[in-house]
Amino acid sequence: MAGGEGTRLRPLTSNRPKPLVPILGKPIAQHIIEHLARAGITEIVVTLYYLAEEIQNYFGDGADLGVKLHYFIEDTPLGTAGAVKMAEEILGDDTFLIVSGDALTDFDIEKAVLAHKAKQAEASLVLYSVSDPREFGVVITEEDGRITRFLEKPSWSEVFSDTVNTGMYLIEPSVFALMEKGKSYDWSQDIFPKLLEQNRPLFGYVMEEYWCDVGSHDQYRSAQYEMLEGKTQLPIEGEERPGRVFVAKDAVISPEAKLIGPLCIGPGCRIEAGAVVGPSAVLGPGVVVGPGATVSRSILWRGVEIGEDAQSISAVLCGGVTLGKRAKVEEGAVVGDRCVIGRGATIRQGIKLWPEKNIEAKSQVTASLVWGTTIRQGLFRGTGVHGLTNRELSPELASKLGATFGAFLKPGATVVTARDGHPASRMLKRALVSGLCSVGVSCVDTQALPLPLARTAIKLHSAKGGVNVRVDPDDPENTIVEFYNGEGFYITKATERKLESIYFREDYARADSESVGRIDPAPTTIDEYRSLLLSRIAPRPLAERKFKVVLDCAFGTTGSVLPELLGRLGCDVIALNAYTDWSREPRTPESRSQLLGNLAQVVRTLGADLGALVHSDGERVELVDASGNAVYGAKLLAALASLTAQRHPGARFAVPVSAPSAMETIADGRVARTQTDPRFLMTMAYLPGEKIVMAGDLAGGFIFPGHSEEGGGVFHPTFDGMFALVKTLEMLAFLQTSLSDVTASLPPIHLASLAVECPTDDKGMVMKALTQELSAGPGRVELIDGIKTYDAPDAWTLIVPDSGPRFFVQAEGVSDADAAERAASWAARIESMVG
Repeated sequence: MAGGEGTRLRPLTSNRPKPLVPILGKPIAQHIIEHLARAGITEIVVTLYYLAEEIQNYFGDGADLGVKLHYFIEDTPLGTAGAVKMAEEILGDDTFLIVSGDALTDFDIEKAVLAHKAKQAEASLVLYSVSDPREFGVVITEEDGRITRFLEKPSWSEVFSDTVNTGMYLIEPSVFALMEKGKSYDWSQDIFPKLLEQNRPLFGYVMEEYWCDVGSHDQYRSAQYEMLEGKTQLPIEGEERPGRVFVAKDAVISPEAKLIGPLCIGPGCRIEAGAVVGPSAVLGPGVVVGPGATVSRSILWRGVEIGEDAQSISAVLCGGVTLGKRAKVEEGAVVGDRCVIGRGATIRQGIKLWPEKNIEAKSQVTASLVWGTTIRQGLFRGTGVHGLTNRELSPELASKLGATFGAFLKPGATVVTARDGHPASRMLKRALVSGLCSVGVSCVDTQALPLPLARTAIKLHSAKGGVNVRVDPDDPENTIVEFYNGEGFYITKATERKLESIYFREDYARADSESVGRIDPAPTTIDEYRSLLLSRIAPRPLAERKFKVVLDCAFGTTGSVLPELLGRLGCDVIALNAYTDWSREPRTPESRSQLLGNLAQVVRTLGADLGALVHSDGERVELVDASGNAVYGAKLLAALASLTAQRHPGARFAVPVSAPSAMETIADGRVARTQTDPRFLMTMAYLPGEKIVMAGDLAGGFIFPGHSEEGGGVFHPTFDGMFALVKTLEMLAFLQTSLSDVTASLPPIHLASLAVECPTDDKGMVMKALTQELSAGPGRVELIDGIKTYDAPDAWTLIVPDSGPRFFVQAEGVSDADAAERAASWAARIESMVG
């Protein structure tokens, strides 16, 4: 299968398809074809799409490699399985093997075929254990190898194994009956799930040999380092000298040059006196290394010329590159075909130069040219793009993020932009707006408003999406850029991957002067939000109850909206910190806890009915009852669920898998559990078929998307601390009860949680071991998010990998001590597994 574009490898693939990218001077696909030939497979079908003629011209009919090649070219992409369906007439008589044309492997084909035949499998997936499975398809098998579950490109919380799909399969012809010719099918997303659903023999074969998915520049270099070190059985051409130095017979090497193995020098190379080549260097055909030059851990393609005293350190130089005298290419840089690097110029770490660039003498190249990338390896973490303010997340990066999102939405789209009150957020948002407008996307700028209002504005203005910039609520040194879809939800993981692809390729076209996007204000957003909110509640009970509420706005933008809104509803409001002051906003859990303690004291002193701390972004809320007792976390979730269940008998709830078991008791079992990521909770709340009346998490985030008896209509299904407070007051008034009475009637809740540090490379191994162990045990196990194991209905432990190098362990028990002991026990277990 050789139809992929190899976009993540650009500029290596700017002028050639990925299967023709060289490994030790030989195209990846040639290594594969030769390996197949050594195993006795001499008739090979090649499916093509991107730059198909390049591959056909290079390999011809395959006779030079001792095989017969059949080519099938897709006019439009047909998917990994649909492309193979084209060749059914050739492949349809017997078992056939599918291999990827852009991965490097020396797996034992005969051994895999024997295992496939012995299991009488209809399809066998060749599997491999990796340290970080997130970029692959994770596969879980039973002891006999039968596949029970797989998941494409999981997040850490979905990693149940470190065994991944290599994209190599052994298939029986009967599988073709599941497809129609000319239609698009994917093996992992369409065909294998159907085989699994029909309980047909689908097995996994775990290979023990070498395999590398050459999907990034780092992996491209690593694959060659590993070949040089002898980690594969693939042959290396050239005469082997001591120290694993492989030299082509016609290479010319000065006796005064120094060679440090492992090293591969291709045919026609010339290395001058005083040059130092190696270790872990690959010189393709015709490379010239000048006097005194240094080439270390670098991959040099055909015809590269390294000038006198020049240096190439851990870099990739594509075909025909010229490196001038005393020029330097630093670690991780990639220089495209036929670039000329002038005398004394420096290409800094991680820079990418697209083909045919001329760099003037003594230049310092600190930014990629034309279609570049940055040294960031992944944009999204959690619910957005995080980074150190004005360092990792700079105006330059923000502008590129805006252009990226605009390119995804297409020119002519409208985006709502928002920020918090911090000056850095204003700066970065303006850079984002510039990027959006530069690709022809217009902006409706809400400026500094509570986030729920900005999300509401997306639908009010029929926008295609939204962007919000704010200081990380748990880390004041960081900023978060969050992207929303047209409903105000966080964008999906799939959309995140598309944005990353556009960003790293810089695949966006600048608009001409007549098509640059507009920037429009949104002066009526507060009025529109207020009207929308008031139409979704029953105001009469509130007006009659006349609550005395102490409201802490945490120096955020809610101070311009919420006090006046509560006053309209007949509440006597004592507002604290109801003005915007970014320097005083609570930026850590500890600072918010301090505000909550102060609020409790004021509530007691003034004899108020209730106190509310609405987080500065307006999304989350914490309460204080009339006695000054703080109600937050799981207790607040349970309290609001109890109120909702009484106010709306038969109501259905959505909560994360980490919520206490008391939720089922309160809601009489009408509970839908989701992953802890807020986007899953929001999606569940929005689904019409679920009829969710309330959704909430353990951090004060609540959604009330359902219909009230007197208000009616669906409000926005995203977190809104202001609306949650109003709904709480409405329900308390309607039921003629108090927050103290509600909390007193709750079933007991005993939760404990711990964070366990774990190297990223070990997380897949840990998840696999725990999943296998617990699945084989007597207790009930859930894999909604991470691993949740039950000892009893109200005694469980949840283990979830974080996006960083850690696990979160949460436990519920029959007492606080029991919960703490469970969490500590599993945390210690994880620590022991990683040494």
